[in-house]
Amino acid sequence: MDLRIDRQALVPVVQQIVSAVAQWIRKDEVSPGTRLPSIRQLARDNLLSQSSVIEAFERMVAQGVLAPRQGSGFVVAQPAVSHEGNWYEGAEREWGAFADNPLGELKLGCGWLPDAWRESDDISYAIREVTRTDTAALFNYSTPLGLPALREQLAKRLTQIHIPSSVDCILTTAGAGHAQDLLIRTLLKAGDCVVVETPGYGNLYQQLAFQGVQLLEVPRTRGGPDLLALEALLQDHRPKCLFIHSLYHNPTGTSLCREVAERLLELAHRENFLIIEEDVYGDLQHASCIRLAALPHDDRVIYVASFSKTLSSALRVGYLTASSAIITQLASLKTLTGFGTSRFAEAVVATLLANGTYRKWVQRLRKRLGTEMRATLQVLEDEEWEVFAVPAGGMFLWARPGEAQPSLLQRCARRLGVLLSPGALFSPTAEPCEWLRINVAYATDPRALALFRAMGPTRSTSTILKTTSV
Repeated sequence: MDLRIDRQALVPVVQQIVSAVAQWIRKDEVSPGTRLPSIRQLARDNLLSQSSVIEAFERMVAQGVLAPRQGSGFVVAQPAVSHEGNWYEGAEREWGAFADNPLGELKLGCGWLPDAWRESDDISYAIREVTRTDTAALFNYSTPLGLPALREQLAKRLTQIHIPSSVDCILTTAGAGHAQDLLIRTLLKAGDCVVVETPGYGNLYQQLAFQGVQLLEVPRTRGGPDLLALEALLQDHRPKCLFIHSLYHNPTGTSLCREVAERLLELAHRENFLIIEEDVYGDLQHASCIRLAALPHDDRVIYVASFSKTLSSALRVGYLTASSAIITQLASLKTLTGFGTSRFAEAVVATLLANGTYRKWVQRLRKRLGTEMRATLQVLEDEEWEVFAVPAGGMFLWARPGEAQPSLLQRCARRLGVLLSPGALFSPTAEPCEWLRINVAYATDPRALALFRAMGPTRSTSTILKTTSV
């Protein structure tokens, strides 16, 4: 079996072995019980160490893809049976593969970092430190506003990015989604209308629709919301809120420009609406940037951020800052619905912030993502894909093949073992769209590169990166 190992690739060899074996099972529709070549043979044929093959096989056993057989090596496992109509792990694949798949498909369009990029040693150290010095964090509830030690660190961070706040005007949450839910239920009622960007974050659309809120769509441009379209909406409606990503917008990767930011604040004052500014990817910044909350806004802006995308999704720690009146309302609802957030998780994050570990981690992360962004842009240029905009940082690109049909793209992706996040996921009405969200942290994987090539021209003559508007 030729595993086609690329020793120059950034993907670890063990993961390449897992992906190659999974692709063989998937493409050839290998029957359960089929015996794989021996570890020694695979290692010899592919010039690999036996330890690498063993580690890959053990990983696939844990995933349920392979099964060991006494005296016979490893065989293809019987696939797990899912019950029709019941929720099961991985059922939300249509949302962009929020769960790992047993066959190891590449989550090219997902919204988080690969597990291999995570630095677990730092989190492990912080956990040990909390358990050693703060036993109350193991057993007690947090306060309604959140752990004071964490809010003190957050106040310092907000000062560093020029957002005026205080410890009493910061509320911790179980991630940004929790913050949005609290805001929606506190500030809005059924029948109210709000402005949302399109393309935008699908979960936000779902949260708003669940509460009976009417969504007014404004197109996202390279510099932020389309101001002409927004002003036209404001003439006919009286929205309560505008929901916006200022930095490294999900999914386009674009960031707000100052001209648009200042005009948005003028409109918010004139038309009397609040702006909910989500900044979950803002810590990835390595260039000058504009945040609405950092500009004079007279409490018109509520700022939401999270550590889930950069540090750990498992810790579920987010926060928001707003006027004291709104914070009071939110704290009451937070206590009523969940009796607070995890004091332990907040203590771990506070430790990482206080000892400088988080700051050093995001510095390394920015550098690595910058390398992957440049490499991905070059590949897309070579294969003549259209790119909506060249981001200043972050992890997302919004792109589409030059001429390929969507059905062909999906078939090719399935064959190569790549899971896509198509444009329909980022539309309030699930409108079909040729654009894809590409996470650059996954885009230099051989399977992604094969997809880009397969959807490109036979011979690429492009020398200039093409950009277009949605």
